Amino acid sequence: MYDFLSFINGYLWGWPMIVLLVGTHLFLTIRLKFPQRHMIKAIRISVQRDKGADGDVSQFSALATGLAATIGTGNIIGVATAVTMGGPGAVFWCWFTGILGIATKYSEGLLAVKYRVRLKDGQMRGGPMYAIERGMRCKWLAVAFAVFTFIASFGIGCVTQSNAISVAMSEYGFDPIVVGGLLALMLALVVIFGVKGIAKVCETLVPFMALFYIIGCIVVLCINADYILPALKVIVTSAFSEQAATGGFVGSTIMLAMRYGIARGLFSNEAGLGSAPIVAAAARTKNPVRQALVSSTSVFWDTVIICAMTGLVLVSTILSPNGIDSTSGAELTKHAFSQIPLSIGGLNLGSVMLSIAIFTFAFSTILGWSYYGEKALEYLCGSHYRAGRLFFRTLFILVTFGGAVWTVQVVWAFGDFANALMAIPNLISLICLSGVLVKETRKYLWEGRLDEECDDEIITK
Repeated sequence: MYDFLSFINGYLWGWPMIVLLVGTHLFLTIRLKFPQRHMIKAIRISVQRDKGADGDVSQFSALATGLAATIGTGNIIGVATAVTMGGPGAVFWCWFTGILGIATKYSEGLLAVKYRVRLKDGQMRGGPMYAIERGMRCKWLAVAFAVFTFIASFGIGCVTQSNAISVAMSEYGFDPIVVGGLLALMLALVVIFGVKGIAKVCETLVPFMALFYIIGCIVVLCINADYILPALKVIVTSAFSEQAATGGFVGSTIMLAMRYGIARGLFSNEAGLGSAPIVAAAARTKNPVRQALVSSTSVFWDTVIICAMTGLVLVSTILSPNGIDSTSGAELTKHAFSQIPLSIGGLNLGSVMLSIAIFTFAFSTILGWSYYGEKALEYLCGSHYRAGRLFFRTLFILVTFGGAVWTVQVVWAFGDFANALMAIPNLISLICLSGVLVKETRKYLWEGRLDEECDDEIITK
């Protein structure tokens, strides 16, 4: 299975995919006049509440749920895997993809609200499948995206996350079967309450877990202070070099650095994947652009801050006298955090902090993706959705259990495979609907009308 998926991924993540993903990021950045420059305004809006606006959850709850699904093992193990397989230059391409990806995540959030629909029970639904169907009038492509989302929910959103938790807990003697069973039970207790239950847990968990992990990174960087600037230098130079620098790094090429950096960047921030818009459509917001700005902040927090810090921690550790020559992302990450010279009950504080971070990051991602997969199935099943909902939740819980005991190489290869399939129709829709993006952005952002209520009628389906 691993050999097969690796073979397919070699084509899916070749130059055509890199050109499509980065090209879309760059195209939208230029056409929308660099929405990255509005990040401070976007962060301010993300903590406000648009009272009386249409939607199921607050803008911050939608952002927290999106961040919960986004900030996961890709920020920790994913970056480490990119470094060990693509060299330190992969960190640059991961970060660069995230900077440009802010424009793409902005665009996804805008279209999600612009083309969302209201169900007969009053709940909002949206995402790329609705934007493709209503904006492009291309039903088969919308169905394809929903199918790929359903598949990807079991990859990036389930098995990779539960596997990472299982590996982290095994360090403390926990049996993978026990870990899988506990994860399945915890997941079942949350998903039974639907999007509001998931949003409530994520709204509480996400700020804590992100702050906790950043503090750990800062401590390690203080320990490696003398190697931060050399690490930055080797990250940038290796991104454009056919051979990685010496000093614990394996040989690499520009293509490998770009492939693993961009693939892990997409895995981490999901800009271009089309997942976050599914929950963004449920936000209570005055107009599509406000939620688009809020959605764009997720890439900033995820990649520009967290992934960049992880990359610096790993590369500076390799360059330091304490560095190790490892081909295992999990081993490299564990070694980096074990440099913290404190212990609790005989356990290294850094290792404990890393394990807590992996658990919270991964579990919150499982919660977010359980919602994405369920909404994709709902789109596919239509009026028969209620019968399929119990099936999906049961299957998702069982796969979460299975991911804890499966082989890690197969898990990550499947995640990359599912991500590529899901990204292709979403990126096509963003390019085709770029005229709509410009029109809405001009109306609300460029003309200074962000506080105006949207006068578009939300159709009932």
